[in-house]
Amino acid sequence: MYKAAESRYQEEGGMKFRRCGQSGVLLPEVSLGFWHNFGSVDPYERSREIVRYAFDHGITHMDLANNYGPVYGSAEETFGRLMDDDLRPYRDELFIATKAGYDMWPGPYGNWGSRKYLMASLDQSLKRMHLDYVDLFYSHRYDPATPLEETLQALVDVVRQGKALYVGISRWPLEATRTAYEYLKAHDVPLLIYQGRLNMLDRAPQEEGIMDFCADHGVGFISFSPLAQGLLTDRYLNGIPQDSRMAKEKFLKHEMLTPELLAQLRQWNDEASREGRTLAEHALRWILRQRGVTSVLVGASSTAQLEKNLRTIR
Repeated sequence: MYKAAESRYQEEGGMKFRRCGQSGVLLPEVSLGFWHNFGSVDPYERSREIVRYAFDHGITHMDLANNYGPVYGSAEETFGRLMDDDLRPYRDELFIATKAGYDMWPGPYGNWGSRKYLMASLDQSLKRMHLDYVDLFYSHRYDPATPLEETLQALVDVVRQGKALYVGISRWPLEATRTAYEYLKAHDVPLLIYQGRLNMLDRAPQEEGIMDFCADHGVGFISFSPLAQGLLTDRYLNGIPQDSRMAKEKFLKHEMLTPELLAQLRQWNDEASREGRTLAEHALRWILRQRGVTSVLVGASSTAQLEKNLRTIR
């Protein structure tokens, strides 16, 4: 039987927690994302080892979505198995999130932001994860065709039904975010958090005013893709490794690594080295220093990789 480390909340050298906006929720500075490495194509015992390590080191926030895998739904199924095998005694220590908004099943009701899709998707997610409720449910992306009031009322109703404790939005434009904030506030279901892509190479949420809006209105912000799919690590400082994502054209294209970008990466790496840190640690610390940031989402393919990311908070 798994028994969580008694030191998981130690103050000295351990995980630090930040208040999420103006809520009562405290999130770890580093949270674990299930986008990759937890699907049906991945070894269960490796996924199990990573999640155990994460929780043993104070990572209480696990971030999933309906179509994480591959295959779709399988990351949630892995999490459901982990709940049964290891995490059930610690359910009330965990802050579990899932999302709906991207392609999930065929036909007109398996995508975007309709009430039909969001409600059905959350019901499916709860079954896959073996949970009665999630702590946080997101609209995973802005739907320009569905009335915002329909999407937002569905978020209100999943809270009132007890299927989610809080709601958030991900990758919504600023004006739609304003509408979401006002609508949810008026219906007594505050917008807890915004999830956006923020890293040293992609600062769109800052440039578009989303992060300032969130900070000014008591909405938390959590960053995904903090290492820009591996660009903000030492992987590409000397060219393109044969076993890398860029070599395989998986999420990263060869043409992205321009001479100008390579020079910038090397400059940042030199800055990190002078501080006694890796480029990845430097990149994660940069995010955590930005105004309004609550947490940063990291992926992990091994406990060793996760351990490196956790050095950021020390």
